[in-house]
Amino acid sequence: MSSRNRRRGVTLIEVLIAVSLLSLLSAGMLTAMRVGLDAMNKSNDRLLENRRVAGVERILEQQIAGFVPVMAPCVAVPPAAPSVLPFFQGEPGAMRFVSTFSLQEAWRGLPQILEYLVIPREHGNGVRLVVNEVPYAGPAAAGLLCLGRGLDPALGVTVPLFRPVKAGPHSFVLADKLAGCRFLYLEAPPPGAPALAPDRWRPNWVAPLWPLGIRVEMAPLDADPTRLQPVAITAPIRVKRSPEVKYGDY
Repeated sequence: MSSRNRRRGVTLIEVLIAVSLLSLLSAGMLTAMRVGLDAMNKSNDRLLENRRVAGVERILEQQIAGFVPVMAPCVAVPPAAPSVLPFFQGEPGAMRFVSTFSLQEAWRGLPQILEYLVIPREHGNGVRLVVNEVPYAGPAAAGLLCLGRGLDPALGVTVPLFRPVKAGPHSFVLADKLAGCRFLYLEAPPPGAPALAPDRWRPNWVAPLWPLGIRVEMAPLDADPTRLQPVAITAPIRVKRSPEVKYGDY
């Protein structure tokens, strides 16, 4: 019995082997968990980025869909009697109009004057699209942003003049990391044009009326086929009013 009891137990080598195997198993499990968590984080980041791009497209479409045709009394330059003009500013890198859709209150809030602006990113690496929301207090308040009509030296024609759109601390970034972004405006076909005539998109809106549609062209700064990329957004403006007709609400 004494000799049998002396042969029971484990040796030091067996203990070291068991500990080594347990360590390798734990390290393998931790590595597998880390790889799985990294893959999950990357998938979540990609999903959030895709949702952000889709959300920007949806926001732009809803803001343009809520377009409000406003006739504003614009102060002429030089100062003279104000003239009533369609309140709409359309430039390649800036746009301003009134909409019933806002970022904070969606369709439930009061109308807002939306001011879009394309600004450069830090260190000149691409551009970003920002928007300001100014509460709409009526045609007279909107007319304070309008300066009447004047000669544009670059275009050589008389165009509506507006105060420049500026980005501030309260500006909301709609789209970031863009290689380029510009606005285009759909012009009505001339009288007698064929039905299949190509659309007339203008980078500058100079007509004393509202465009038929707005296109926002965005190009990604880093083209990644595995991610949802910002694309051109085209939305119609459904206006049933004529600037020449004086309605009772303005």
